[in-house]
Amino acid sequence: MCNPLRLTYRCSRPVHFTRKMSPSLFNFSDAKERFTNATRIALDNKTSKTLINAFNQTPGTETEKKTTLDQAFRSVLEEEIIQRKASCEDFLGLIYLSIDGVTEGICSATTPFLLLGDVLDCLPLDQCDKIFSFVEENVSTWKSNSFYSAGKNYLLRMCNDLLRRLSKSQNTVFCGRIQLFLARLFPLSEKSGLNLQSQFNLENITVFNKNEQESTLGQKHPEERDDGMEVEEGEMGDEEAPTTFSIPIDYNLYRKFWTLQDYFRNPLQCYEKYSWLTFLKYSDETLSVFKSYKLDDMQVSKKKLEELKTTGGENVYFAKFLTSEKLMDLQLSDSNFRRHILLQYLILFQYMKGQVKFKSSSCVLTDEQSLWMEDTTKLIYQLLKEIPPDGDKFASVVEHILNTEENWNTWKNEGCPSFVKERPAETKPIRPARKRPAPEDFLGKGPDRKIFMGNDELTRLWNLNLDNMEACKSERREFMPSLEEFFEDAIEQADPVNMVEDEYKAVNNSNYGWRALRLLARRSPHFFQPTNQQFKSLPEYLENMVIKLAKELPPPSEEIKTGEEDDDNDDPLLKESNESPEEQQQKPVTGQQLDAIASKLGEEWKSLAHHLEMKETDIHEIESDSEDVKMRAKLLLVAWQDREGSHAIVENLVSALNSAGFSDLADSLSEL
Repeated sequence: MCNPLRLTYRCSRPVHFTRKMSPSLFNFSDAKERFTNATRIALDNKTSKTLINAFNQTPGTETEKKTTLDQAFRSVLEEEIIQRKASCEDFLGLIYLSIDGVTEGICSATTPFLLLGDVLDCLPLDQCDKIFSFVEENVSTWKSNSFYSAGKNYLLRMCNDLLRRLSKSQNTVFCGRIQLFLARLFPLSEKSGLNLQSQFNLENITVFNKNEQESTLGQKHPEERDDGMEVEEGEMGDEEAPTTFSIPIDYNLYRKFWTLQDYFRNPLQCYEKYSWLTFLKYSDETLSVFKSYKLDDMQVSKKKLEELKTTGGENVYFAKFLTSEKLMDLQLSDSNFRRHILLQYLILFQYMKGQVKFKSSSCVLTDEQSLWMEDTTKLIYQLLKEIPPDGDKFASVVEHILNTEENWNTWKNEGCPSFVKERPAETKPIRPARKRPAPEDFLGKGPDRKIFMGNDELTRLWNLNLDNMEACKSERREFMPSLEEFFEDAIEQADPVNMVEDEYKAVNNSNYGWRALRLLARRSPHFFQPTNQQFKSLPEYLENMVIKLAKELPPPSEEIKTGEEDDDNDDPLLKESNESPEEQQQKPVTGQQLDAIASKLGEEWKSLAHHLEMKETDIHEIESDSEDVKMRAKLLLVAWQDREGSHAIVENLVSALNSAGFSDLADSLSEL
């Protein structure tokens, strides 16, 4: 064995050992610093090329570099907010860079939304308005495939945070812009923006004076009379002079009027008896005031209409009612205010009469409530038409909108299905359609109009009849046999005298059994008759049914007779039976006898049912199966026959008829 030291010593030149170099580890700090500098340069130059070059030159996996670049964006934003006190344009420039980064695939799709959330959290509301204008303008970008799935939850959370900071009464327009943006962003089938369970905003409480002692209605202080506005003579023309219009308002009317807002806030109170009576009373008084003191065109001053025209028809609305007692007279004289109250009634009625999926089972209207709502709805629409200006037009628009709202309620009750129909996953190539031959090519000409089917035999079969549909409806094509014909062989095989083994009987054939069940369901009353007997197999059940049919159906020898036998039967001496009366009493009851008794029993079948010891449940089942009294009597006798089996003889039926008081029927049964 060689000495390794000697080998090393004898080498004339040094030996170099090479090994495969492992990839360098990703350095987060260096990468973040490089990306941060590149982001500042890209922000100053307003281009993302520097950022893309830095991303490609930095070693590491794509996931590691994307995560680091996301952190670099947020670090630069933090410096812009805290240290430099940058403007909104600088913030938006950084967000634009992140959008370009997502498009180029160098940063995460959630980065622009994280930056937007950080900016809106740190800025005051006046600057948030500018940032949100940028969000509104880029709604098409947020709805694209690259951003929607990753950012929809961030945008929803961001909008909800803004709504919590805003005042609904002071920042009404800003709140409305946020709601409209969400409506444009999300599809109609998006359930996160729907009130699926039909919940109400119970926090919207209308505050008014509930203490009658503190009320100032009906009082007029001398200061108010002295400080009233004086109008000099000739200052206002006769045409512009307002007509005297005053509604007698006391505290009771004030309290009842504003109490109705609680029912509009929570309509479920109307389903309670005492709350409904209160609502009914207050509504009648309020609507009677609207009906008695109507507004006319003279009360809507021309000056006010001219102001609306000059401002483009923009009216001022308030998010909350002003419930001061001093304003009550002016409010009731205002057309917009009256329309607002009457529209609240219509919305309430629509909810109470509509079918809402999540409405409680106890929320059911009585007939009186439904009738009152119908009459009141007509009255409200009439009042809306009488309120100037353009009362008829306003009433028709309201009616149309409420009718359209019914479609949305139906859509919500159905679980908000998507309006977009998805295409099938696999689309087969469409084969070129063959040109159909002209009718002259296959329809014959002349009176016969022979149709050529392309084959001599098919042509012959098709032209056997001019109208094939009528040929199919012919009575000759009814192939359903009668019970006698179908079960003739089975009845003969069931007779012990014939000594037919079980394996050769027709009832053991599965094909025969299937057809027998269908025929029994169509033509036999025994098929639907309940029984206490238990059958282990279909052949056993059919064997039992064959025995019952053999008792009811006439023997085959009576059906197949020659003309000479028919002539012989006319002899009355041959009709006499050789059997004794005792033997006739012991014979099973036949189907002919059951039909005769059932037709004579009629409505008195229940009296016989108790003497036949039938249970009440069986009687109820017979009543539910048929409304015809003769059929009920027949079902009663068939049920008794099935229950008694071999004991269903003439003697037992005669005894039951006599005990029930039907002696005439008992005598006629013996003669049948």
